[in-house]
Amino acid sequence: MVSKLIHVAAYEAENHFEVSLRQAFELLEPKLRPPFCLKIPDPQEYKELNWAILYGILCEPHLGKTHIKHLHAIVTDGYGLICYLLRKVVNELYLKLIDCAKCQIFMVTKEMIKVCAVGVDAVLISLLRQIVGGDFGEGNLWLCFELVSLLLNSWSYLLEELPEVMPSALYTFLRLLADHCRFSDEKLGPLKQLEITFCIKVIREQFHFCLEIGRDFIRLLQDLVCVPEFRDVWKDLLLNPSNFRSPGFSDISNFYYTRTSSRYFLLRISPEMEAQLRFLMTNVKLGSQNRYQMWFAKKFLHGPESETIISDIVRFICCAHHPPNEVIQSDIIPRWAVIGWLLTCCRKKYIKANVKLALFYDWLFFDDQTDKIMNIEPAMLLMVFSIPRYIDMVHTLLEFLFLLVDNYDVQRKDKIALGVSSAFSALIEKGVISSLDTLISFGGISPLLRDRLRILSSCKNFQVSNEVQLFVPDHSAKPLPSSTKSCSGIIDLESHPSRIVGNLNSTSGGASVPIVEDASASHHSVATNVQQCDKIEILVKNLGEVTRKSYKMGLKTLEELLVLFLSLDDNAQDSSTIFSPEILSSRILNTYDSSGHKLFCALELPPNGPGYDDEIESATALIVRTFIFHHEKNIQQLLLFCSRNGLPVGARLLSYVTRLAYEVNKAGLTENVEFENSEKAEIDSNAQLLLFHVNGYFSFRNGMGENPQETVLSFSGTDKEEIAKLVTNAFSAYRCFLAYSKDILHKDADVSLTKVFYRDLMSCVEWNARRVKFLFHCIFDLLSDLCICKEEIVKLLVTLLDDTDLVNMQFEIIAKKFSVFGKDIKSIFLLVKNSLNWGCLEQRKLWGLIRSELIVSQVRVENIVSKLFCLGVLDASKHGIAIEGLLNLCCYNAPSPEFVEAIMLLPNDAFDGFSAAVLASWAVSNESMLFHSLVDFAGKLGKMNESEVVVNHSAVLWLVNHFRRI
Repeated sequence: MVSKLIHVAAYEAENHFEVSLRQAFELLEPKLRPPFCLKIPDPQEYKELNWAILYGILCEPHLGKTHIKHLHAIVTDGYGLICYLLRKVVNELYLKLIDCAKCQIFMVTKEMIKVCAVGVDAVLISLLRQIVGGDFGEGNLWLCFELVSLLLNSWSYLLEELPEVMPSALYTFLRLLADHCRFSDEKLGPLKQLEITFCIKVIREQFHFCLEIGRDFIRLLQDLVCVPEFRDVWKDLLLNPSNFRSPGFSDISNFYYTRTSSRYFLLRISPEMEAQLRFLMTNVKLGSQNRYQMWFAKKFLHGPESETIISDIVRFICCAHHPPNEVIQSDIIPRWAVIGWLLTCCRKKYIKANVKLALFYDWLFFDDQTDKIMNIEPAMLLMVFSIPRYIDMVHTLLEFLFLLVDNYDVQRKDKIALGVSSAFSALIEKGVISSLDTLISFGGISPLLRDRLRILSSCKNFQVSNEVQLFVPDHSAKPLPSSTKSCSGIIDLESHPSRIVGNLNSTSGGASVPIVEDASASHHSVATNVQQCDKIEILVKNLGEVTRKSYKMGLKTLEELLVLFLSLDDNAQDSSTIFSPEILSSRILNTYDSSGHKLFCALELPPNGPGYDDEIESATALIVRTFIFHHEKNIQQLLLFCSRNGLPVGARLLSYVTRLAYEVNKAGLTENVEFENSEKAEIDSNAQLLLFHVNGYFSFRNGMGENPQETVLSFSGTDKEEIAKLVTNAFSAYRCFLAYSKDILHKDADVSLTKVFYRDLMSCVEWNARRVKFLFHCIFDLLSDLCICKEEIVKLLVTLLDDTDLVNMQFEIIAKKFSVFGKDIKSIFLLVKNSLNWGCLEQRKLWGLIRSELIVSQVRVENIVSKLFCLGVLDASKHGIAIEGLLNLCCYNAPSPEFVEAIMLLPNDAFDGFSAAVLASWAVSNESMLFHSLVDFAGKLGKMNESEVVVNHSAVLWLVNHFRRI
């Protein structure tokens, strides 16, 4: 029979619990219709009636109220049985329930709350556990909305009758808010507002529930520090604790030293996930776990945002799953191995940082009188058993732990160091490890880390030197030079948390933010960050109004906004706040759209008329310039958001940097240009972008300055080198964005970096036809690895440039200012082979470029000639232009012994007369060298096996005739 309650696939067996409910309903269905029997049922009948009524409520929504009245009429146990069954349905069947049944669950739950049913608190907890972290599907968000609405609507009852539900709900929605605030979607707006309202209401009105949660309340709250309502909470936590009017709270340390109960960690793990994890860690042997882990990842970690739940899983494993001794001493896969595998599942670096924070969190405040050794055991064993095979894991974990000690709460650094030291001591005393010698004595560990470990484990007061801090490697994507600040000064999210709490000299932020490791870096406080966030919020709100009044004034507001946002980057959360690059980008885009201006529009469609220069006088130019001076992850993500929305960000950036190079060249500020007056070169009226860029550079370097367009600059001869660096760094910034966008937008597609670049290039040549020649000059010079010998780029070059431009380009190629084909013979051969299908005009232009470059390069032309002829890719009836090009190429090169040998051994069946023509040309241009090479060839020929060598007939005939004439 088809179930009316759950979805069952054809290959799935029937669910026994659902079958029992259905059978009870079918058996007693006549008794479920009015008029009801007034006889008091016996215990067995009462049990069956509850089963049948619940099935009726869930499957017959149109009769739901009738079934509820029937239940009220027969209840004898305070609704305990019906709540037990309801919780069982939620735990075992919720994922398979039909939609109307899910709605009915909330209907009956609300009814149970009205009647103060026994066990309704457990039902609410079960519903909270069914919310899946990182799932932004419609069903999951609906569940969030219904639950938080139910909690707010039942506020008074919950406080009076079910107070234990409130801290559980607070923990759940604080954790969910971190994910929801990270995800930029207008549909989430009402839900996020409800969740914020509920959490703030609990914190402000019932702060003792926060204290019940313990230290993990702070861990969750740090991910929300830049949400305005929670910024105020942080202010009071750090500066005005009395505002909470809680006699048990005097300082944030009250949270640190209150261990969070294991029941909270179960809240973010669904019953199904819990069952699978417990099975894995109690039944599966080490070495046989791969198939189970793959199944688990496919089922629970497959979604685009599902990785966020890994930190919850790690907290569950550390604090809520403590296997008995018989399991620990067996060959069952240990907890530390599962956590090590979960770390490898983290693709996003801020998630990996949060996972490591979850792993080490209890270490920071460990007290052997109140904390459990099992909570800190996995991290220790993961480091010990990763030696020596996974030494990178050990390094990363130790570095992260030491950075937590230094930066998590600067004001309470000594207490945190004492907690970590106590953790090491307890692990040794309890026999988890015999000593720290395994780590300290291993040669693969950095001496700096070993010394730090000795100091920390001995519980001595210490100060970390800059030398120790600088040891931490930079794991970020290949850094590119910047005109203001090197990317290598930033420690990657993968292994480093941020400072989150402290006094006015400490830094705040989430565990997903990099730390600038600079001896001169200032340590901002939560209050400082709050002020910055407030300023950003004000600027964002004012941007639209200012822009509508004056576009030029709007640019100043935008510039201030961008600079302030960049200054927040090192201390605020990565993408988990309302000031994430995605959300800020969305608000800026919407602001300019509503003001009648378009960001990153195509240059052939300027929004403000023909006299308007969108590459200088626009918000787009300002954002692009900001990125060039600060091409770090935050601003990269801002551009990436615009690119995701179909805007030609890469093309606009490429157009900007090539125009910058063009104007530098035209103004005579390149180092290889000589001028009559070498002491001073003025920027003319056609170099407005250069003026805009250079003044912007000094503005960013020295702080906010005047509007660059209102300043007149001149450059002395010593400025040329600095200007050249600005151009180089601009192209480096473009390359940085190109690589980042490929990794993010095309990570699942087989798309090369050149193909991504080619799309930008196509847009640029359409926008800037008059600068096409210089555009190609720039890209082959400054982006050579993306262009050299790339078929699509070279074909575009010969298609767009006319003969005059190509001849000028050949002059530059011969002067070795740049290269079009490079030195890789295989790549050149493939390009020539593919060009055989091009049009005649394009082929002729190509061979002109090839000849110009190869006659001055070190490429072995004879290898290309031999390969083309010997592989039979040339057809005499189709490829005359290529043969002509090869002939000219051969004639222009000197007759070296190797080249003469290649010509003499060309096959006879292809283009009879080619070898003779080449020899005849050489006899005129370089007779002496030709015949010396022929003598060498004759000597080699005498040593060769005659059956394996065939000398070209036309070459032999030419030689015979030539000697006869002599």
